Amino acid sequence: MTGSGIVSIRRALLSVSDKTGLADLGRALHALGVELVSTGGSAATLREAGVPVREISDFTGFPEIMDGRVKTLHPRVHGALLGRARLDEKAMREHGIAPIDLLVVNLYPFERTIADAGAGFEAAIEQIDIGGPAMLRAAAKNHERVTVLCDPAGYADLIEVLRRDGGTSLDMRRKLAAAAFAHTARYDGVIADWLSARAGGEPAQAYPPTLHLALRRARELRYGENPHQAAALYLEGTAPAGSVAGARVLTGKEPSYNNLADADTALECVKAFDKTPACVIVKHANPCGAALGKDALDAYQRAFACDPTSAFGGIIAFNRVLDGATVSAILAKQFVEVLVAPSFDADALAALRQKPNVRALATGEWPAQPGTPQRQLRSIAGGVLVQDADTDTLMLPDLKVVTRRVPDADQLRDLLFAWHVAMYVKSNAIVYAKNGATVGIGAGQMSRVVSVRIAAMKATEAGLSTLGCVMASDAFFPFRDNIDLAATAGIRAVIQPGGSLRDQDVIAAADEHDMAMVFTGARHFRH
Repeated sequence: MTGSGIVSIRRALLSVSDKTGLADLGRALHALGVELVSTGGSAATLREAGVPVREISDFTGFPEIMDGRVKTLHPRVHGALLGRARLDEKAMREHGIAPIDLLVVNLYPFERTIADAGAGFEAAIEQIDIGGPAMLRAAAKNHERVTVLCDPAGYADLIEVLRRDGGTSLDMRRKLAAAAFAHTARYDGVIADWLSARAGGEPAQAYPPTLHLALRRARELRYGENPHQAAALYLEGTAPAGSVAGARVLTGKEPSYNNLADADTALECVKAFDKTPACVIVKHANPCGAALGKDALDAYQRAFACDPTSAFGGIIAFNRVLDGATVSAILAKQFVEVLVAPSFDADALAALRQKPNVRALATGEWPAQPGTPQRQLRSIAGGVLVQDADTDTLMLPDLKVVTRRVPDADQLRDLLFAWHVAMYVKSNAIVYAKNGATVGIGAGQMSRVVSVRIAAMKATEAGLSTLGCVMASDAFFPFRDNIDLAATAGIRAVIQPGGSLRDQDVIAAADEHDMAMVFTGARHFRH
């Protein structure tokens, strides 16, 4: 070690499950004069690439046994990693332990194995790495002398540093050590959660006794909900395609905490309308306009018409490539914080360059078939609430008509449209809609009947007629006054979960007003 904390690399142990970049790393290290020691498959990969390598069994003087289960669990490996400069040199000489200066290890693919529905219990157990985590922890603990690397993405940076500086700095080794401990912590957490869920046998418990969270900081945010609150975005693994968390910022400033939260609501809402161009505008966690259209521009104009006042400074999401004409129309009509879309064409980006503060988030295309529902986490004082994500697969055959009047085909389409928008409106949620566009939205009220009034008021303020609209409610109506009030606004069909003690009173009110009503059997509270 030099006075600046630079440690040169004389000997490296390479033992990886993921062989990505291994041959190039081996060649570069060999060219720098580093002696390479390796295990089974890693050694074979290096030899095939023409890189000289020493087998681990030759290094330890003990063969790999038990089909490779025991190969690195040996004093000559762990002594080589844990031996401290100066303090342990005498013991190392006495026992013939040659120091290892660089450890490159990544672990058996346990998480990938359990993600395969066809993988059995025993197959998963065999993918629990023992020697790898032990070596990573040993090298990371002794980072004063040893450099440890567990991610192929870091190979190029390491080689660049070795060529430039002749070794690694203490600051670099400390960062890599922290990454190694984070890696083993996540690995052990996944195993613990998987195994504890099966402690009572199969099928696995949905919510096991332990839940380990290993989140990676993706970016620090300027601040949280308010300027005095610090904030950051963390990811669990890789952000899925078609998500705000994984979106690329194409133009504008980095998004804020509130930007990301609202953009997520807008995007998740608009993603449901995959067969038709759609636009959703969100302001302060609530949709204030949503619509289908013949193209992105038409959908935006119809969504904006629902509540032009609230749309000011809003977040706007689309389910189609965003074009220049649509962006130009938005910028001419309103102030916008964030635009979210799968992608933006060249004309859209050119228009956005005229407004450098508008953030453009490109999410990429999202899967046609959604994956396993994600869990949602919310912190409370002293704990964390965890639940399955709210999803909806409601189809026309699932609707139960409970009134004398049956909704016609156009009303049924509007009912399903309004129902999905209501999922993303804060409870108590009421949505008026007609012809594939929202007409009025009542959100976040303590009384549902107040939300019914607000939806009508919003429509009036926007100059829209509620005559002939449908109405969606995220939960059941506790009293018939909601229906009576909706009837005065001209509502002709209603979709709601049902399940109130006064369902019959509510149905009777709908019949009195010659209104159609369908039950879904499921509610969508959003707090």
